[in-house]
Amino acid sequence: MMAESDHSQFSLLSLEEELTCSICLCPFNCPVTIPCGHNFCQDCLLATWKDSYSCPQCRTHFPTKPELKKNTVLSTVVETFNQRTTKSEDEPGTAEDSKEGRQDVIRCDTCMEAEAAQTCLTCMASFCEEHLRPHRENPTFRVHQLSEPVGDLSERICPDHHKLMELFCSQHCRPICSLCLQQVHKGCSFMSPQEQRNLKESDLRGKLGLLDEKTTKNERVISQIGDMEDKLKDSATNRKAALAADYQQIRNMLAREESEALNTVDRELQSGQTKLKGLAKKLKENVVQMSKTKEDIHSLLSQSQTLAFLQASVNLPKAVSFEPYTPQINLDSKKVKASQAFCADLKVHLTEMFKEPVEDRPLILKPEIYGSAPESTGPHPQSEGTKPMKQKKPPRSHSPGRPPIEPLFHPVYMGSYPRHNAPQHHPGYNKDPRFMAGQKPRAYGGNSPFGPGTYKESEPQWTGPGSQHKAGQKEKSQKTKPHKATKNNIGQDNQARSTENLLDLEGIGQPRSCSPSADFNKNEMSDIPPSITSAEKRTELLKYGTVLTLDLKTAHERIVLSESFTKASVSDEHPDCPDCPERFSVCSQVLASQSFSKGRHYWEVRLSCNNFIGLGLAYKSINRKGPSSRLGRNAQSWSIEWFNVKLSAWHNSNETVLVNPNPKRVGVLLDCDEGTATFYNVADRAYPFHTFVFPFAQAVCPAFWIFSSGSSVTLCKLQP
Repeated sequence: MMAESDHSQFSLLSLEEELTCSICLCPFNCPVTIPCGHNFCQDCLLATWKDSYSCPQCRTHFPTKPELKKNTVLSTVVETFNQRTTKSEDEPGTAEDSKEGRQDVIRCDTCMEAEAAQTCLTCMASFCEEHLRPHRENPTFRVHQLSEPVGDLSERICPDHHKLMELFCSQHCRPICSLCLQQVHKGCSFMSPQEQRNLKESDLRGKLGLLDEKTTKNERVISQIGDMEDKLKDSATNRKAALAADYQQIRNMLAREESEALNTVDRELQSGQTKLKGLAKKLKENVVQMSKTKEDIHSLLSQSQTLAFLQASVNLPKAVSFEPYTPQINLDSKKVKASQAFCADLKVHLTEMFKEPVEDRPLILKPEIYGSAPESTGPHPQSEGTKPMKQKKPPRSHSPGRPPIEPLFHPVYMGSYPRHNAPQHHPGYNKDPRFMAGQKPRAYGGNSPFGPGTYKESEPQWTGPGSQHKAGQKEKSQKTKPHKATKNNIGQDNQARSTENLLDLEGIGQPRSCSPSADFNKNEMSDIPPSITSAEKRTELLKYGTVLTLDLKTAHERIVLSESFTKASVSDEHPDCPDCPERFSVCSQVLASQSFSKGRHYWEVRLSCNNFIGLGLAYKSINRKGPSSRLGRNAQSWSIEWFNVKLSAWHNSNETVLVNPNPKRVGVLLDCDEGTATFYNVADRAYPFHTFVFPFAQAVCPAFWIFSSGSSVTLCKLQP
């Protein structure tokens, strides 16, 4: 019967494909037969019949909807198939469970039916209660060792001596019998299996304790991570709220500026209309007066009495002497043009700034907020006759605990530098830190946003290059008379300053590439002699110490040399310096008097601040007059330059941004034989932070660039 049942079950299972609907691919549910002989689920078939009636399998078309009847025979077969399938899925699990249950029960080795009560480790057999009676009643079996039923009894027999393995070898970590202890394992330390079990249980419990401890720590860290994630979300929410508040302030300020600029145009329009209406009214009154006089003249001409005609007199009105004119009134007042220029420059500035990534954009807020302003070189006295600059109260921030935010273009941006008024509607005023140092833009080259020309503070306009050349000649030939400082002429004494602020130092109008050229990358190799790079002790560098002095003939007119030509500083009071071919005329730079073409030479320079200062090397053939004379902006010089908060290495107009160690004393080791120049941050030791590698074509001179007023570099005396 069992064989027949299994055979019928497998026969039904073989018909699974025939009992499946070809539409839903599941066993038939309420199967129906259509005229072509194919069977489908009733719901599946009706779902396919929308506009036409055809067989989904053979595509036979029916002109009218066929009458559907349930296929009772097929439905019965499908029901039987489903029951058998469910039964076959349940039976294997039950058989396996029963088999496992039978395996877990230990049977008596004598009768093989009853469950074993105990196992005799001497007889190496398990017995039920009935067959265990001889061991309990016969004194002969009292010496036999009984234990709880053991299922793996055959595994406890020594395969070599067929005796019970009642010992455990500690050295070989395996169970042994008494004969093994006398032969192969003679001299080995041993213990009972129970003792070994106790030791292993203790070891495993220790591992469980370690795992529990580690699991607890991991769960604690997971909980902390969850708390950190919540804090991170809260911090992000607060940051977003603070950013939204700050940008709302910016929008409010721009809205106020826009409203003020529009109101300025409206006021200018109203003023112009008032003037035009006043003039038109006066002209209309003149027309009325002259018309009245014309009537009097016509009346007199029509007089018939000669005596009365001769005695009558007609005086022309004063309006006859007024020559009518059309006034030239427009909206180009100084305030309107300044507002329009500021709006255009602000748009250009923001457009250029937004092109850069956020982390590379220049900081344009007050230095006390971000701490990015140049170091102060001391208080700057107020010019004679000028009033101290009034500080506006900053607007409050919407976020508690945040520093106050200043307006976007603040005239006291650089903190310690607001000595002179600079044109605030100039596009480079806030973008280029050179204008923050009190410099007035005097002339711009082709890279200026406004093109070539000169900026006049009195009028918001630019004049052409020709007038710039003439103005430069007059500036040298004519001497200005002393004048009292007023609100409109503050800072005009700086018109004779260096035109270095006209150079495109930070890419105004044309961005510079920060990646060196192929030749420059090829030269910037790291194959420096180990004897130099490993010399971190300053005493090893002092062996190559060289005494330097600064060359007065090369110093720019803004640079003042002192302390026996070892200190160079920037001063706004220019002495009368004779013009010579060796002197730098555009960039505030100076060369050393010494030059080197062979050997190793080391010197140290003390910096007054880490801002707008550069140290480097230059050939004597470097240009002294043009804008290309800037250190690092040509093929004849190499420079390490601190510009604002950034430290860069320059050569041939290629920039490499470095990590800024903010040194107070910088050492330079020049190795002419190896063609290297290494710069060190000198503190307790000498820490190298950049090396130039280049072949020397000529003798090189130490070179220095100083821009900020009051800044200085000093050649140090080399003492251990």
